[in-house]
This record gives sequence, C-alpha cells and structure tokens, in this order.
Amino acid sequence: MGSKDKAVLKKILRHIESIMTYCKDCHSLGDFSADSMRLEATVFNLMQIGELAKESLSDEIKVQITSIPWQQIYGMRNRIVHGYSGVNMQIVWDTVSVDIPMLHKELKSIIETNA
Repeated sequence: MGSKDKAVLKKILRHIESIMTYCKDCHSLGDFSADSMRLEATVFNLMQIGELAKESLSDEIKVQITSIPWQQIYGMRNRIVHGYSGVNMQIVWDTVSVDIPMLHKELKSIIETNA
C-alpha cells in the first residue's frame, strides 16, 4: 500500500471515529435525530468519507480491499450531496449504528496490518 492511500485511509478512519464519538450515547433514531448539531456533524463526516473514498483513494487499493463496500460508501455520499432533504434518516441511523462500527474495525485492522 502506497503512502498516499495509507494517509487517505487514516483520514477516513478519523472521520469514522468522529461519528462514533458524536453518536456514542445514541441508542435509537430518536436519540440520534434529537440533536440537529450531532446529526449535521455526522452527515458531514459521512460525506467526507464518501468523497475521500471516491476521489482520493487509488483504484488499485479499492480493488485490493474487497472487504469494504466502496460502492455503498459512494452511494451514501451521493444521496446526501444531491438530495439532503430527501435523505432517509433511518438509513443514516442504520449506517451510523451498524455499518460505521464494522467499517471502523475493518479499516483499523487494514491500517495496522500495513503499518
């Protein structure tokens, strides 16, 4: 793995960790959406993750790392950027509560393995 790709993966990991920090006390969609600042900060970080994954990572590394659903990450970014008012908050909450912890674990392992 090249140093540029590794740096981008670390940036993605920092955005994931920010989301996890913002949402650590959320146990439901109601908890999550009760605080507009938390919701907006989380959505911003999801957009950043998608943008970094799409534009900054090499195609080679995306082909090599098949355990990460790159297309879904881009899809979430596109939904947010191109239609925020139409974004289904249940999908965002499911992403935050289910997918983000799994992505964190996987990405952290990949980075540590390639240290």
